Amino acid sequence: MSGVALGGNKVRKLEYLLADAKAKGCDTIITTGAAQSNHATITAACCKRLRLDVILVLKQRGVTEKKGNLLLDDLMGVKVVFVDSDHDDEVFTEIERISDELRVAGKKPYFIPVGASVPLGSIGYVDCIKEMMEQAAAQDVKIDHIVCCAGSGGTHAGVVLGAKLFGNGAKVTGIIVAPKEDFQGQVLEIANGACEILETELRLTRGDIVMEDYVGPGYSKPSEQGNAAIRLMAENEGIFLDPVYTGKTFAGLLDLCAKGYFSDDEAIVFLHSGGVASLFAIPMD
Repeated sequence: MSGVALGGNKVRKLEYLLADAKAKGCDTIITTGAAQSNHATITAACCKRLRLDVILVLKQRGVTEKKGNLLLDDLMGVKVVFVDSDHDDEVFTEIERISDELRVAGKKPYFIPVGASVPLGSIGYVDCIKEMMEQAAAQDVKIDHIVCCAGSGGTHAGVVLGAKLFGNGAKVTGIIVAPKEDFQGQVLEIANGACEILETELRLTRGDIVMEDYVGPGYSKPSEQGNAAIRLMAENEGIFLDPVYTGKTFAGLLDLCAKGYFSDDEAIVFLHSGGVASLFAIPMD
């Protein structure tokens, strides 16, 4: 609901990263992700607004037809380069090749990693929690627990740090939707990198990074629980989740409620982080 493309959590991160790119005089943004990457599409949309050139280097995996986010990329006239590989090293090799070509042509490229999940980007979610707590206080609401998606880690890192700085004791649980080695450590590294940028003495520990695994069949593969959660939210609230991120995150929240994970009197915020376009590309049945 951010006002850019179909919205989503990357807009807050890109506010900082694209400002950094412009401050450094860069004119071409390069980023990467899966074929149906929400992050890539939102990056492209923001770049269009800022009159920056953009190149999306995507893995040629999953739904590569002109559906969902790839349809939006096409409508924006974005250059998409597919890499036929599951290995990140091969994707980064292609990004380096494109970057070198741009430099030879007199361009100045700026690379944004998967999900914009770097310390500078995560500060967008420190802002988010600050705003959330201010709005809650204005409505005389005390937020006790925030549940968010953990996909590439940047949003979760910013939410945890924001809760530490502004949350009045609010807890944070990240719902894992993409398997990673030492995911907890990755989120911790991003959050503490943001602490350094903000010049705060605060440092988080592993104990601050609470995560629950609801990956299901695999990343970008819909789960039965996730699909049921999508339908439940749509039927009761007219709000649409997606099968890759928010559907599984809400399913995790529901399952944790059923297991008694939360106290009965806790006020819980579910952070909807976008991703609606994949509803029109990834089969749920």
